[in-house]
Amino acid sequence: MAIPPAPDLKAINYSLPDEKIAKYPLAQRDQSKLLTYSGGNISDTEFKNLPEILDANTSLFFNNTKVIPARLFFQKETGAQIEIFLLNPVSPTHIISLMMEETGAVVWECMVGNFKKWKDDTILARKFENNGSSVEIRAKIVDREQKQIEFSWSDKSLSFAEIVELSGKVPLPPYLNRTDEPEDKERYQTVYSKQEGAVAAPTAGLHFTDQVLSDLEQKGVNLNYLTLHVSAGTFQPIKASDAREHNMHSEQVEVNRSTVELLSKTERVVAVGTTSMRTLESLYWFGVRLMNGNEDFSIQKLEPYETEENLPSRKEVFAFMLNWMDENNTSILTGKTEIFIMPGYQFRVCNGLITNFHQPGSTLMLLVWAFIGENWKKVYKHALSNDYRFLSYGDSSILLP
Repeated sequence: MAIPPAPDLKAINYSLPDEKIAKYPLAQRDQSKLLTYSGGNISDTEFKNLPEILDANTSLFFNNTKVIPARLFFQKETGAQIEIFLLNPVSPTHIISLMMEETGAVVWECMVGNFKKWKDDTILARKFENNGSSVEIRAKIVDREQKQIEFSWSDKSLSFAEIVELSGKVPLPPYLNRTDEPEDKERYQTVYSKQEGAVAAPTAGLHFTDQVLSDLEQKGVNLNYLTLHVSAGTFQPIKASDAREHNMHSEQVEVNRSTVELLSKTERVVAVGTTSMRTLESLYWFGVRLMNGNEDFSIQKLEPYETEENLPSRKEVFAFMLNWMDENNTSILTGKTEIFIMPGYQFRVCNGLITNFHQPGSTLMLLVWAFIGENWKKVYKHALSNDYRFLSYGDSSILLP
């Protein structure tokens, strides 16, 4: 398919009153409202009733990434506070899951508040308690231009994951415009989170409870898990006048063999969240690469639009991928994607999407527009008129074109 015309960004800059933004989560996850869009029709229910909406043999794909407390605060001797926000691992590995297990020094690309007040030769340090013992964490600048920061700590029995868990703060979305509170540590995390490394939650999953997951399984819905470590770029607004020139963020993905096997035979795929959808669609394009002899799992933002027509089916791609995995004796695929799904994109894998209500003018709005067409306006108008709560801690929708 050809690169589509630039979408009209004014269309997705809808008016979102501040009072519609959910600043805090509901006490009970599955009591959030659920807007169902199916074949052009809209209805309202509660999220706990999701199993009644999905047909048996539907395959749900969840993103099991786990949010890390990625905001680290240090104080200079002068009193100036330096905030370091972890973005991407640099050394000794670029693979987030491996980086979190490190017990020596690590280097991350970061965003740094008050960076001008932090001189290159100054090592920042702070101490915190761990089981009655004092642990010191130190930070020094490795590359100012690239904003690469090295972290080291005194207790080498602790992994980096444990260090940030003990010393970091929950990276709440900037649009909540509040500091994190104790309840956020548990509520800004899905009940099935497992793979540490995200700096933002895959928020569509925040509505699920163990009971809802159990009810889905009893209904005959297949539950499967993949990983996309959500980056801070998910909150980056589109500033380019031509959306196609937007600098899409790259995110790490990890998919196991059971996911590919299910995709090779399932008939109905519903993604839980835009991150799961981006992973699934990217996986298809990686399969196309494999069939063309390219084994690099690195999907570029406009790659799907530059690929030839007469593409293989979903089942053909994933059957080929399974054989390739067997031949290469691998059970896990690790790669990265910056796929940009916008109006004009032809979906290759996903038949449905469970998602929250997104920021005006965001790439996520373009994804929803691509998936259900102009009817996104009807969906959002209904949500705004019927007291739905918006954004990360807000209510949910299930979109079934």
